[in-house]
Amino acid sequence: MDLLELKANARTLTGKGPARRLRREGRVPAILYGPGAEPVMLSVGVSDVEHALKNSKTSQVLANLVIQNGENTVRSAMIKELQSHPLTGTFLHIDFYEIAADRKIMARVPVVAKGKSKGVELGGLLQIIRRELEVSCFPNQIPEAIEIDITDLDIGESVHVNEIALEGDAEIPTEVNFTVLTVITPKGAADDEEEGAEGEASEEAPEEAAAT
Repeated sequence: MDLLELKANARTLTGKGPARRLRREGRVPAILYGPGAEPVMLSVGVSDVEHALKNSKTSQVLANLVIQNGENTVRSAMIKELQSHPLTGTFLHIDFYEIAADRKIMARVPVVAKGKSKGVELGGLLQIIRRELEVSCFPNQIPEAIEIDITDLDIGESVHVNEIALEGDAEIPTEVNFTVLTVITPKGAADDEEEGAEGEASEEAPEEAAAT
């Protein structure tokens, strides 16, 4: 996988004041960290971050950070966390996690339902419970999406995480076999079934009383 290039500047000042000044200048405070390396304080341009988010081929943004600090140093990293203001959407801070081609990472991959299930054909509703799954894989093997064929899924049936197989060395590590998606009965139909059951019970009640 070709990594995006993202220019970054090393910084020495920390705290709210310097961070606010960086944002006024159109830059985002950031940090780069990873196994066996000292954390590096950085700043990146807002427009560069927006470009990386827009052009990433996967939901997990991977980039070659070109760190300018007297001389250019290139470090491969992924965006581990991107903090934004809840109202304005302004980028507040970025955590970059250093990666290596021979070391697996945890990446978030979107879930995509493929086909139309027979349960939906019969009036059921498809409910995607987990829209993203965490995948353990090498950086060059991050799937663009996890496609789940739901053609044979009937009403009341589900797909669990342990049923999903990935290609190559990618895997979904999990301790609990949780539900990823399911086909449910429409609410109106469920209410009709409950009313019908209640009606049958009320009709049987007088006969039971007479018998006693």
